[in-house]
Amino acid sequence: MIAIVDYGVGNLYSLECSFAAIGAEVCVTADPAEIRAAERIILPGVGAFEDAAAKLRASGLDRVLLAEAAAGKPLLGICLGMQLLFEKSYEFGEHEGLGLLPGVIRPIADVVPKDAKIPHMGWNSLEFPGEKHPLFRYINEGDCVYFVHSYYAADCAAVTLAVTDYGAPLTAAAGRGNVLGCQFHPEKSGDVGLAILRAFCEMKAGDLC
Repeated sequence: MIAIVDYGVGNLYSLECSFAAIGAEVCVTADPAEIRAAERIILPGVGAFEDAAAKLRASGLDRVLLAEAAAGKPLLGICLGMQLLFEKSYEFGEHEGLGLLPGVIRPIADVVPKDAKIPHMGWNSLEFPGEKHPLFRYINEGDCVYFVHSYYAADCAAVTLAVTDYGAPLTAAAGRGNVLGCQFHPEKSGDVGLAILRAFCEMKAGDLC
């Protein structure tokens, strides 16, 4: 069972349908007991970092996620859900994240060309700065996925798994051990996205080092 965390922020139906398409059993839940009982966890998210972080903490689900991640359970953050895995965000102020990955969230506008449209929205290709991570075992470098974001993970080279070029390299995926994140939306990325979700469902302990 895969638990999709429902804390009031996220494309829950699209994610649920995507996992159903690959034959994975999922539940959309805000119940800590169900999250603890699940084999894997998805942390979705759309919207503003401050609001999402506040909702996680108000629900107490931040503590559940931290405990399950510390226990070694595979956790995948998607879009804003990935950003929440980092130490802090500078989106309209300074806000604390979960601190599961080293790095901070900064505005895309600081690094992309002045004429680049923000948000970064649409299809863009993935590049792997190092050895291809098992999360991408079923796809190829250069395959395209769907992005919608105005902020990106910075100062995180040690945990960067994939980048995309938007006039500047932007972190597309990050991870360390059992904690992984995709800035793009696998659930909106067609067959490539489904292949990434399938790989996450199949990951074993040896893949999470």
